Amino acid sequence: MKVQLIQYTPDPEKTVAEAARLCYSSKSIQEISDDLDQEKQKELIDKIMRLGHYSVLEHVCFTFAIEEISRITSHQLVRHRIASFSQRSQRYVKVRKEKLYVVPKTIQENSLLLSKFKELSDQSFNLYQEMLRQEIPAEDARYILPQAVTTSIFFTANARELIHFFRLRCCTRAQWEIREMAIEMLHLVKKIAPNIFKNAGPPCLVGPCPEGELTCGHPWKNENE
Repeated sequence: MKVQLIQYTPDPEKTVAEAARLCYSSKSIQEISDDLDQEKQKELIDKIMRLGHYSVLEHVCFTFAIEEISRITSHQLVRHRIASFSQRSQRYVKVRKEKLYVVPKTIQENSLLLSKFKELSDQSFNLYQEMLRQEIPAEDARYILPQAVTTSIFFTANARELIHFFRLRCCTRAQWEIREMAIEMLHLVKKIAPNIFKNAGPPCLVGPCPEGELTCGHPWKNENE
């Protein structure tokens, strides 16, 4: 899995602070901007996060380039509707053998099942190749490929939606692959906007676990990220 933060709104924390201050100030936008040093930005962001004034977070966006994740994980990712996605097409791009499948660790640890997994995966890919050679369109040949096949995707979301995404996908109840991806994404945005994403993560970071009897019993702690 490769996760890169390739683009984001310049100076995102100042933009969020300016939007927040504008809502409660009669000053011009330029005057507001000139008056916001880093300390004032932090104070404003802390206040809006505490008060739940999350709409101002929608003014800043982050774009990730994600490679070598399974189709299973990409299908989970695109369920987050307030975001934009561009995914490598299996209709127009033929699947290659290199790094073709994601293999869960539970299967890797079982040598017999791992062997069967690889064998079946190879059979699937070989049939896919055979169909292409016989001029079956790639959009039809792809039906034989398993969900473990890898894909690449661009993912863009605003800060408010990312906080929601991290709340769901950093939790230990999330599926392991998308959780690994979400945690890496969180690390990347925290370097750019530490005050916005200071308390981003699963719900147990800032309150009680909502999972009830399904809770893992191990609250997330920032120092363990």
